[in-house]
Amino acid sequence: MIGLGTIVNCGAIIAGTTLGVFLKGGLPRRFETTIMQALGLCTFFIGIGGAVAGLVTIEDGALSTQHTMLLVLSLVIGALIGEALDIETRLNDFGTWCQTRFAGGGEDGKFVEGFVASSLLFCVGAMAIVGSLEDGLNGNPSILIAKAVLDGVAAIVFAASLGKGVYLSALPLFVYQGGITLLARFIRPWLTDELISQLSCIGSVLIFAIGFNLMFDKKVKVGNLLPAIFLPVVFFFLSRFFPGLAAL
Repeated sequence: MIGLGTIVNCGAIIAGTTLGVFLKGGLPRRFETTIMQALGLCTFFIGIGGAVAGLVTIEDGALSTQHTMLLVLSLVIGALIGEALDIETRLNDFGTWCQTRFAGGGEDGKFVEGFVASSLLFCVGAMAIVGSLEDGLNGNPSILIAKAVLDGVAAIVFAASLGKGVYLSALPLFVYQGGITLLARFIRPWLTDELISQLSCIGSVLIFAIGFNLMFDKKVKVGNLLPAIFLPVVFFFLSRFFPGLAAL
């Protein structure tokens, strides 16, 4: 069923928020830290699995790699584009603007703050994009279902601290991921299986970076790397005019 991943993802957020509301009053800091590290560990290995599946093949009983140069070029050029547009800063500024504009004191401020913070976490990420493409293109919701588990646990932490506003984050997530899923089905006739694999592989590397940030409290600018996901499409069309690019 196309779109199942987004439905499950929204349901997990609602369920996690419900549990978090019962824990309202805040989790001890050590619990929150350990849970976030666990989320990072899960995301870390989801990214590794997807990247290895796209890069490693078996030929004549031996392991070999493919599309390595495509990965390098996509990440480097994507980083240049992302830094030029400063996507990460714009996302952070938008989140700050939302919280400054809507989050005031008292319960109302907490309600909107929970909505804004959780929406940014759940929607802004490579996992949402790659998972929605995979769901829309292949009817495979596995990435979004895995994301649903991560988001559901994160929703518990957010709701326990910020309250019922986290419920509303399911709405933009539904529109965002559902829209990508529908768009993916529209462009399916122009995408080959190999190209889809390349998109998923680069997306998995970014998922790995998200897990790295969560586990080690580092700041790889994943937002500024997002253009890399779509560069295989550019190389694919350019290869029709420059056949040498097909070997990437």
